[in-house]
Parts: sequence; C-alpha cells; structure tokens
Amino acid sequence: MTSGRRFRISLRVREAISGYMFTLPFTLGFIFMFLHPFIQSIIFSLSKLELSSTGYSLTYTGLQNYYNALFVNAEYPRLLVETAGAMLYSVPLILVFSFFAALLLNQKFKGRTIARVIFFLPVILSADIIGRMESADYITLFLEEGILDVDEMTFVGREQLLALIMYLKFPEDLLTYIVMSSLRIAQVIRSSGVQILIFLAGLQSIPPSYYEVAKIEGATGWESFWMVTFPLLSPLIVTNIVYSIIDFFTAPSNQLVEFIRTSMFGSAGYGVSMAMSWIYFAVVAIFLLITAGLISRKVVYMDEG
Repeated sequence: MTSGRRFRISLRVREAISGYMFTLPFTLGFIFMFLHPFIQSIIFSLSKLELSSTGYSLTYTGLQNYYNALFVNAEYPRLLVETAGAMLYSVPLILVFSFFAALLLNQKFKGRTIARVIFFLPVILSADIIGRMESADYITLFLEEGILDVDEMTFVGREQLLALIMYLKFPEDLLTYIVMSSLRIAQVIRSSGVQILIFLAGLQSIPPSYYEVAKIEGATGWESFWMVTFPLLSPLIVTNIVYSIIDFFTAPSNQLVEFIRTSMFGSAGYGVSMAMSWIYFAVVAIFLLITAGLISRKVVYMDEG
C-alpha cells in the first residue's frame, strides 16, 4: 500500500508527460535533422562564403551581411515592409471568413458534409495543381488570350456591394477594405480551409448544456454567441492567428521568399541571403510574440468556466 501511494502520479504530472510525449517527435526531428543546418545558417550569415574546387571557405565578417541586406540592398527592405503590410491586411480577413464559415457549416442542414468538403477542397488543390498554375503563370496567359473575362471575374456584383455598403454608411477606410477584400475572395477561400476545420472542431467541442443554461437565463442567440461561443473559441483564435501568420509568410507565392532564394545565387551572395533569411525570421517571430502575447491575455479556457 505504501509503495503504491509513493509512486502514484498526479493528474497534472500525467498531463505534463502527455504533452512532452506529444512534442517528442518534433523535438527529435529538430535535433537530428534541423539543428545542424540551423546553426550552420547562422555561421553563414556572419561570414563570406567562397566556393572552390575542394568545397567552400568561410571568412568571418561579423554583421556586415546584415548591414548589406538592410542598407545596401535597396530591394530587400521594401519587400520586407510590403510583405509585413500585406500580412496585416490578409490575416484578419482570413480569420473572419473562416470563423463565420465554420459557424455556417456547423449548422444542421442537408448536404452539410459535402459543403465542408467543398470549403476544404481549395486547400488540397492549392498544394499542387494551383501552385503549378501560378508558377507557370497560366492564369495570366488565359486572361491575355481572352479565355477568361477579367471584367466578369472581378466586377460581378461589385456595384451591388458598393450600394449596400454605402447604404449602411460604413467609414471610408472600412469601405475601402471591404471592397478590396471582395476582389481577393478566391485567395481568402483557398487560405482558410485549415482554419475552418479548427474552428469547426472547437464549435463541436462546446457542451450543449452551456447553451441550455444560457437559454434558461434568458439569453438571446446573439448574447449566447458573445458570452459562450466566442470566449470558448478564443484559444483556437490564437491558434489560427499563429497558423495564418506562418502560412502567409512561408507561402510559395511570397515575393520576399522568392527574392531571398534568387539572391542566394545572384550578386548578393550566400552570406547576405542567409542574413536576409534571419532578419525575415526575426520579423516573423516578433509578429507572433506580439500577437500571441496580446491576445493570450483574453483567452478563456473551458476548465476555467
């Protein structure tokens, strides 16, 4: 009896062990597959690399590569600022769309499963087919040849949308944001599949008893949304924000990623391109820390309710 009590593990310890076991594959994979190139990229960013018949040689230059990336190369700082601005524009739009799409797909209606597959289908297609079309620029070719009518694709329903927004008397900045966002709806749908699935899983994990209690207390559907649904989905909002930021910054269509890749074998050199990569990594990390840090303060966990 004494021995059994001595080796009894508390629930908190078991949860901690489960968490460590869950992250163990990533930790081992990083140590054995990514740690060496991770450290090597730091060394390259602080050195000048020269190729030879026997391999390569490194000459330590300190922070010179970082100075060249930020103050000598005129293209890199501009692309860095434009990419950060585009992220601030796109990520809120993706989150809002995926959140309300998940709310609609969580309702009971005929063909709900097919509708969920349709919303996730662009994610599967963009992994290969759409990516190849973009890289080969087939879409631009179709537009130039007149196979696709750009006026019909872009401006269908635009006048009706403008009339509705003007009737609602939205602020001018919000009006511009909504109109410009409507022109990028295909990109938003393609980038929202994973987020929709995460929100759907969160909606289905909320106990129905919470809504029953809210209804007994006299809460309307709108009040139940803000007092039950939205707070309990706040941890998943943080998850989707982090995922959306990383997905945007690492997308194959990202011009800055392509610029760093081409600079590696261009006039900038390997060391400068590594410095560009680390600056880019630092910018992404800062965005994630600020965003997660600010929003995590408002997160509500189910076991706290």
